[in-house]
Amino acid sequence: MGFNKAQKEAITQKDGPIMVLAGPGSGKTLVITRRIEYLIQQHKVKPEEILVVTFTKAATAEMRERFLRLMEGKHLPVTFGTFHGIYYGILKWAYSLKAENILSEEEKAAMIKEAAESVEEELDIDDEKEFLSGISAEIGSIKNNRIDPNSFESNQCPNHVFRQIYTEYETIRNRRRKLDFDDMLVLCYDLFVKRPDILRKWQERYAYILIDEFQDINQVQYDVIRMLAAPQNNLFIVGDDDQSIYKFRGAKPEIMLGFKKDYENVKEILLDVNYRSTKNVVYGAQKVIRKNRNRYEKKIITLNEQGENVHIQETRNPVEESRYVLGRITEELKKGVPPSEIAVLYRTAMEPRALVETLMEYNVPFQMKEHLPNLYEHFIGKNLCAYLRMAIGKRERKDFLEVMNRPIRYISRSAVETGEVSFESLRKFYCDKEWMLDRIDQLDVDLRVMKNLTPYAAIQYIRKKIGYDDFLRDYALTHKIKTEDLFEVLNEIQERAKEYKTLEDWFEHISQYRQELERKAKSDKYNPDAISLLTMHSAKGLEFHSVFIIEANEDVCPYRKAEIVEDMEEERRMFYVAMTRAKKKLVISYVKERNGKPMFPSRFVNELLE
Repeated sequence: MGFNKAQKEAITQKDGPIMVLAGPGSGKTLVITRRIEYLIQQHKVKPEEILVVTFTKAATAEMRERFLRLMEGKHLPVTFGTFHGIYYGILKWAYSLKAENILSEEEKAAMIKEAAESVEEELDIDDEKEFLSGISAEIGSIKNNRIDPNSFESNQCPNHVFRQIYTEYETIRNRRRKLDFDDMLVLCYDLFVKRPDILRKWQERYAYILIDEFQDINQVQYDVIRMLAAPQNNLFIVGDDDQSIYKFRGAKPEIMLGFKKDYENVKEILLDVNYRSTKNVVYGAQKVIRKNRNRYEKKIITLNEQGENVHIQETRNPVEESRYVLGRITEELKKGVPPSEIAVLYRTAMEPRALVETLMEYNVPFQMKEHLPNLYEHFIGKNLCAYLRMAIGKRERKDFLEVMNRPIRYISRSAVETGEVSFESLRKFYCDKEWMLDRIDQLDVDLRVMKNLTPYAAIQYIRKKIGYDDFLRDYALTHKIKTEDLFEVLNEIQERAKEYKTLEDWFEHISQYRQELERKAKSDKYNPDAISLLTMHSAKGLEFHSVFIIEANEDVCPYRKAEIVEDMEEERRMFYVAMTRAKKKLVISYVKERNGKPMFPSRFVNELLE
């Protein structure tokens, strides 16, 4: 196979630090595997002296497989591994670590839960799973960036509470002689700093280091790699700063942007030919990414055909958008595009809800990498369901506990000790408190009124007459959550309820929806006869004949939480990654309103239309 000039240069450079900026679809895996072959065959480098680092086990397996095919099945002792895998190997050698010393994600979650339960202060948490996952990510952030826990600002709970959880988690972990994945990186760093003799041994072992997806590296990974590559610094890094989208995992694009300062004699090579996409897709994607300031300037070209224009579609609301996308997908399938070559991309796992319901309705097979969060499992969904189950006559204690003080009515748990709750027993309990009897009578009346309302009207009644909107505002204030985040969930549940005439119909829909989501969550096998629904994060590294980007709206993509320049630039990179997944067809849609609220096209859409 022939190589272009830049690919040839990247493959044949031998020594010193080399930075390869690899645009989308520019053949970076090909370059890495060919370079390994070149070092071994032309420069007689011993295979065991070559270390190839990737970020995921899947990428490692693919790289190893590609190299094996290149060497016509001949196994050579080149080391392929993830950062965690490589560093674990070093620690295993130094400390005789065993697999049982490493915490699984389930064990880690259980330990964090144990640590959180030991905190004296009572934590008001509605979604325990989300809270523990957030704490876990923050612990990882501290370790990956080598931050002092005492100066860390938590988004999950008050800082002093977070520090208590962190300290307790570390105590439990050390007591049980366990390491989490992030500890492996930190321990490896500490080992090399304290034991130069051990560092020297590993430096001699790996004379040539190649790193894929370098834009995703975090601080501690980089610090260890720099030590390992010294003093020869035969460090070959491949990546694209325009595709750095994992800041939430600790990735720091500024490491790649600052690489030339750390290695002044670095050789820079740009893989500027996109072999994947049509000219129109490449041109559109370049138009968007060029607006970022903190990046390496690069002009990406393609020798492919002009192709169809990037199509931008305005739709009225998510339901209309889902029907539009379904129509376009059906056209693609009729043209003979395989389902596996069609993808719908979105910014967060919340966006495809209307599309998922539409695809279920029309029996179109689809697969999702992330599980779609069930709206009715959110605490707001649970509250509304509890109110409306009680409205149709159910009196289970758990439903009553769910809503008895939402809004606050000052009803005590001790007033509802039995499995079934009756208003008579409540009145008996509070017989000496006139003001409490008024509240109980009012709740009783409210439930009777809602019994004959449509689901939409009943939810409106809960919000305005019972005062649930005011409760949510207070909740957002005390939990330091943005009010609009909560109202978005509430508005969407109410908007969807419009389709159902009775509360029974609404509950039937919720039950079917839950079953279908559970079924999807369990069937994680790849299905070539299904289209793919993916977040922009999950789509990275993949390519499809036809790509649909949905809800390209302000506050969705870019996400409303992106307030500082760095965050906005990452949002733009995410949109760029999504656009560059398309080989032949790219359709971008946005909605004019969602849940009765006006929406505006994303600034990225406006830039494309300029």
